[in-house]
Amino acid sequence: MSYQKPFLREEFDRRVQDTKKRMQKAGLDLLICQDPANMYWLTGYDSWSFYTPQAVLVHDNEDMPLWFGRPIDAKSATVTTNLPAENIFGFAETLVHHPENHPFDDLCGLINSKGWGSDRIGVELDTHYYTARAHQHLVRGLPNAKISDSRELVNWARLVKSEAELVYMREAGRIISRTMREAIAKLKPGVRDFEVVGDIYRNQILGEGKFGDYTGLCPLIQIGEGTSTCHLTWTGQAIPESALVVMELGAARRHYNAPLTRTIHVGQPPQEISRLASVIVEGGDLALEAAKPGVAVEEVAAVFQRTLKRNGYSKDSRVGYSIGVGYPPDWGERTISIRADETTLLQEGMCFHFQSGVWLDDFGAAISEPFVVTAKGGQRFCDVERRLVIID
Repeated sequence: MSYQKPFLREEFDRRVQDTKKRMQKAGLDLLICQDPANMYWLTGYDSWSFYTPQAVLVHDNEDMPLWFGRPIDAKSATVTTNLPAENIFGFAETLVHHPENHPFDDLCGLINSKGWGSDRIGVELDTHYYTARAHQHLVRGLPNAKISDSRELVNWARLVKSEAELVYMREAGRIISRTMREAIAKLKPGVRDFEVVGDIYRNQILGEGKFGDYTGLCPLIQIGEGTSTCHLTWTGQAIPESALVVMELGAARRHYNAPLTRTIHVGQPPQEISRLASVIVEGGDLALEAAKPGVAVEEVAAVFQRTLKRNGYSKDSRVGYSIGVGYPPDWGERTISIRADETTLLQEGMCFHFQSGVWLDDFGAAISEPFVVTAKGGQRFCDVERRLVIID
């Protein structure tokens, strides 16, 4: 069976045209994207090649983007994208992990050969995959260019999801709903945390009739006092006879991620845990009700914070962030955070992970939700019950 591209070519064409309009507004002639999520969103390129320098170039005068990367990955560009052969470029294999030279030396040669050496060029200064060394070689190799930070230009273009994208978000929501339920059912005294995670990985990939992709984050699991923090992974610990467990998991369809967090207590929970969980659920429900088009993001955050404050709790960190396409190490889009002073107005089709975790000195709880903004408020992608789960 031939490779099934995630979208029709028209979808990619629309994205590129939107990106060019944003470039013109930002005063850019050329955009160099190294974030694999942006490379994928613009072209469909999909390969585990982000460990090495690579890029998608969008130029105002080019109909289609250019792909640049390691030669052994060029065929991946042919397979996964609609780019013509003349738009696919590989750097010299001798540049891989070279102590002095760098693949971006060849990228500079390509840019100069196109006559773009004096252009206004935007680069992704804050992406995980754009290294300081890559930037040094780019600046040195293009002395006449005006190089500036693109300031997540493509990330912001990704913010409102098309109907085709929402299909994958909903499929990811169904996969993580099943995965979370299976993980909760596995939580029994004596079961080791990595055994739970092993089943999680299996269910993430098996999906529900449609396969799941690797997610932007690995499964996170905390037990007991570990729940007072939020990003611990498995350690080989066995589930005690009585313990609090928090799991933040995700599922992905064609790299569209849906994260989900649930809090579980093995045995009857103390009153203080039950109370915190009920407040988190109440505040999250009210926040999703408020998440309608035209509402400022800070207003959604305020709804949740007011609920916490009314019940004697507080949360200094953000309470959510935009989601969509995600590659390791993150499934967030790195644009909107749901917090105070975020004045962006919500639009129908924006997708978020409402992360309602509250972490106290000795324990924490989180009951989070991925959702899409609709005229009726935040519509959940998952159907796992919103409550503190008690396992007797």
